[in-house]
Amino acid sequence: MTALYLVGGATAVILATYALIRRRAKNRGNGAPDGGRAARAVAALLVLAGSAFVTLTASPNLGLDLEGGAQIVLETQSTDTVEANAESTDRALEVLRRRVDALGVSEPSLSRSGDRRIIVELPGVSDPREAADALGRTAQLTVHAVTGYDTSGLPPAETPAPGETPPATPPAETAPATPPATPPATEGSVGGAVAPETATGDTGTDVVAGTTPAPTDPAAPAETPAPGETPAPGGEDQLVLPDESGQPLLLAPTAMTGEEIDGADAIFDVQRGGWLVTLDFSGSGGDTWAQLTSDAACQPDGDPRRRIAIVLDDTVISSPNVTNSVQCGVGIRGGQTEITGDFSEEEAKDLAALVEGGALPVDVTTIEQRVVGPTLGDAAIEASAWAAIIGMVATAIFIGVAYRLIGLMAILALFGYAGIAYAALSALGATLTLPGLAGFVLAIGMAVDANVLIFERAREEYVDGTTKSLRGAVQSGFKNALSAIADSNVTTLLAAGLLFFLASGPVRGFGVTLTIGVLASLLSALVLSRVLSEWLADRRWVQAHPDASGIAHHGRVRLWLRRRNPQLMSRAGRWLIISAAAVAIGVAGIVVRGLEFGIEFTGGRLVEVSPTETIDVDDARAAVADAGFPTAIVQESGDDDITVRASDMSDDEAAAVIAALDEAGGGAELVRDELIGPSLGDELQRNALIALGVALAAQLAYLAIRFRWTFGASAVVALFQNVAITVGIFAWIGKPLDGIFLAALLTIIGYSVNDAVVVFDRIRETWTRKDGEKFTDVANTAILNTLPRSVNTGASTLFILVALLVLGGDSLSDFALALVLGILIGTYSSNFTAVPLTIMLESKKPAPPPPAKKVDKRSREDPNYGAVV
Repeated sequence: MTALYLVGGATAVILATYALIRRRAKNRGNGAPDGGRAARAVAALLVLAGSAFVTLTASPNLGLDLEGGAQIVLETQSTDTVEANAESTDRALEVLRRRVDALGVSEPSLSRSGDRRIIVELPGVSDPREAADALGRTAQLTVHAVTGYDTSGLPPAETPAPGETPPATPPAETAPATPPATPPATEGSVGGAVAPETATGDTGTDVVAGTTPAPTDPAAPAETPAPGETPAPGGEDQLVLPDESGQPLLLAPTAMTGEEIDGADAIFDVQRGGWLVTLDFSGSGGDTWAQLTSDAACQPDGDPRRRIAIVLDDTVISSPNVTNSVQCGVGIRGGQTEITGDFSEEEAKDLAALVEGGALPVDVTTIEQRVVGPTLGDAAIEASAWAAIIGMVATAIFIGVAYRLIGLMAILALFGYAGIAYAALSALGATLTLPGLAGFVLAIGMAVDANVLIFERAREEYVDGTTKSLRGAVQSGFKNALSAIADSNVTTLLAAGLLFFLASGPVRGFGVTLTIGVLASLLSALVLSRVLSEWLADRRWVQAHPDASGIAHHGRVRLWLRRRNPQLMSRAGRWLIISAAAVAIGVAGIVVRGLEFGIEFTGGRLVEVSPTETIDVDDARAAVADAGFPTAIVQESGDDDITVRASDMSDDEAAAVIAALDEAGGGAELVRDELIGPSLGDELQRNALIALGVALAAQLAYLAIRFRWTFGASAVVALFQNVAITVGIFAWIGKPLDGIFLAALLTIIGYSVNDAVVVFDRIRETWTRKDGEKFTDVANTAILNTLPRSVNTGASTLFILVALLVLGGDSLSDFALALVLGILIGTYSSNFTAVPLTIMLESKKPAPPPPAKKVDKRSREDPNYGAVV
């Protein structure tokens, strides 16, 4: 509430200031420019105030690597039809993974242990028992026609008359749904559901799907059975189950199973003021549902046969009446229906998750449940925090030295970016993990890059004499850099969105955090930075001392290039030969040394010991590292136990690890020693590759549309070069390729595409200004103009990564090393692989230069000049 008051007060002050600025501008007769700047300032302050409010009232979830969570060990059980073995357990694991995703738990870890056990680790879950209940359900969903009430247990005096309902809570009704405010309108509505109870015993009832009873004449009287008599429609195959109020129902054989349900979602219906679950039918499911509701609508009011029972694991979760609005012989059509009732948000989401995840191929039982600590120790997290602080300070100093006062404005805007991104993460309830942090590293680099692009273009405008005022130079810098910023960010957002929708696990988490980071960096660069830069350019002291602004002179790199004017692209083939040799060395490392995949991809061995004395987890990590496994996953588990997971651990090596923990803990008892499967299973790996392939294809298509196909093809080749060389170097030095490396690789891909797009945008612009000039000379000029930006952006990003490489320790050194290599190789390839390859392709398939942009004839000194972004 305090935060809300603060935001309200800040908003009032901002609006009052805006009104004052507008009035002053109007009195001076130049209200338009000040009004535009004031609008940007108000927008910036409102965003910052909103971010501050969210930051004070919420916080992002932390993943297993940073905070730990709940661990559940499940064991599969054989049934009459399916044997519990490694194959069936793997199928059950994938079903559980879908359930976990539907439950809203981000970045879970699931792996098979032995042939029949599944280890599930859920970040941010404090009570593993609730998660175990949801995960362990077999989720056998069936739909039945109600044929009557089971009156065999009632005395004759209480037997209901024909058409009369036994004394119990009246059932809810089913009717065509009214269009809710959110989501879109549906065709069917099922009311009266209650939260499903945990089933006991064998929940896998084997009921053969029966046919729906034929429609009856609506005018015919209901045939209520005599006490103790079984109604005819169901015969011997009927079920007797209590409804939501406890009244036993006679159910016809199964008319529909969960296999005919395509999806389920929990939504809040504003009109009804409660939570409901929508079901989408697939195949013949929609027709079956229409037939069921059609037959029920033909029965008289009050007849139990107007009800339809939805059963989950032998528990009736909903048995509503069909209302009079449903026509006999028509039913509820449209392939969708709703389950309504007194759902809480958690109950609705749990039910949707069970239905969405599908049925487990085998029964599972919970063996144990416990709370586990983070996979990264406190020392690694603290070292990472210090590395981030030191790296950001070094970056701020570098930008301040390179761009002086206007660089200081960029630093302030970057702080705003950090606040906006953190608030967005918190508001969306995203899970922050190390792969997510990789996405933010890339987004920080893009935020820095956007400011560097703007300031370099402003310098060109001012120093080269195109614009005479600092303010005009700043406005021109934003205008001229907008195209490159837009193209580079659109390609990154395109890839991030596809990774989110097509992938899962850590790859999907990377897409989420990268999307948030890119949007926040755009807002930071195009709104916050512009407001601050224009404010600085209007200060009289700065106008009197333009050298202090940072845009009144070129940097040393640009001046050196202008003096030498090297013809870097005169022999483009040389650069391609160097690139090919580097790729060959990388591929040779992969072929000769082979790739060492981490435990997430290959599985490995899990050793758990219970030490006599409590061991600090960081001391345990040090002991395991001394035993020869510096990159093993070591974490606390349960009551002071220590678990160690590593790939390719032999019996002797496992004995050495146990001995090291025994010595560190003053004795230790072995709890378990077993083989485990990969947490990034075949389905996750396949989805990740598909998502990555589609993302690259989409980026290639975008670049081909925005530039030319030669540009897009060159960018993709340069990207593959970065990946091949980085992976090859890791192969040569024997570093494992694990989930952390995967996050780094995705970051490298994003950085490479961003860098290449900036260079291509400058080539396109230079090409329009130098009509008739050879493409090689055009490309050379563009390279010389963008190299200062590439150097400054790369250096700014490397400060953070080098600090992480030096201070991060064994847990993070491989991650930082991969990013450092990727940025260095990416800076080279975007300039000296992508551009020479484009020159070669254009020589084979020449194209006319793009049409020149329309020249804005307004003076750069015109206060109305410049777009409002």
